Amino acid sequence: MMQGEVNRLSLPLSSKPHVHDHHHDDAQSFVRAVEHASEERGLRLTPLRKEVLELVAAAGKPVKAYDLLDQLRERHGNAAPPTVYRALDFLLEHGFIHKLESINAFVSCHHPAEAHQVPFLICDNCSSAQEVCDERVAELIEAQAKAFGFRPQAQTLEVHGLCKNCRKP
Repeated sequence: MMQGEVNRLSLPLSSKPHVHDHHHDDAQSFVRAVEHASEERGLRLTPLRKEVLELVAAAGKPVKAYDLLDQLRERHGNAAPPTVYRALDFLLEHGFIHKLESINAFVSCHHPAEAHQVPFLICDNCSSAQEVCDERVAELIEAQAKAFGFRPQAQTLEVHGLCKNCRKP
């Protein structure tokens, strides 16, 4: 895995993990899926929101807001931080991207048509991130929250460590 790369990791009950790599080659299909989900939900995906989404998707790794701002300034010259943050807030609110709080970066969510919570495995050395697509994890957290009478507002589980590439001698 390259530095900062984002992978999706699915853990079926009876088989080995299946890894979905999300790079530039599928960024456009992801954006089309978000456009479709937006239309179905009656959401307004403005040109700026779409452009920010495209930048996050094309990055293929966690990307920081100010890196997005720099890219927008290269293209348009006059982008301001509130503009980027408003677009990111919209995309987050509707589940089209995830925010990795511990590294203050954003990654695309490749399940834009459905609401879900997923944990991430984040490498402390290269900043790569793996999305763990295992419903059992979210179900366990939800069940425990319910057992304690707790109503979660947001859920982002981030596990830090070293990826297999950074652990190699």
